[in-house]
Amino acid sequence: MIRHAIQQDVDAVAAGYERLLSHEAATHSYTNWKPGIYPVRADAQRAFENGTLYVLEEDGQVCASMILNRHQAEAYAEMDWQYPADPEQVLVIHTLTMPPEMSGRGYGTRMVRFAMEEARRMGCKVIRLDTYVGNLPAQRLYSKLGFRISGRKLVSHHGLFDSELYYLECSLTGGEIPPAE
Repeated sequence: MIRHAIQQDVDAVAAGYERLLSHEAATHSYTNWKPGIYPVRADAQRAFENGTLYVLEEDGQVCASMILNRHQAEAYAEMDWQYPADPEQVLVIHTLTMPPEMSGRGYGTRMVRFAMEEARRMGCKVIRLDTYVGNLPAQRLYSKLGFRISGRKLVSHHGLFDSELYYLECSLTGGEIPPAE
């Protein structure tokens, strides 16, 4: 079940961030996120307080999380978007993540499809996001769900570290949400 997070989920989400970043430090980093810098518990707590933190729960366990809101970082204004939309017509996916032991179970697909459905319920025309250029699993996920790359840019993450990001979008006005494979 995918739902708005409750306060008790924040610790589980933060622990998932830590497990993912530890796994990436020991193996291969797809996200370019930095342990102790981003994402951290404070990011999950802030999203919870804003009502924008969502979790996928199975058998009482938080298996994935994401933040959904309309905040488009400065670099979004510089992109040559294929689907122009007013800010209130855009939903943005931030910090879609799951602990490494949860990968490969289709949770990412379920989360993105949920975000697309939520965006439609909110009257949005477009859903957008950014992802690190080295995050091939995320790029494959978004591509299979109909997202297209609209730009690429080197950006500073809150002045803490730099990332080369792809900016992706998907129109929600043309028919059905692509099925999961």
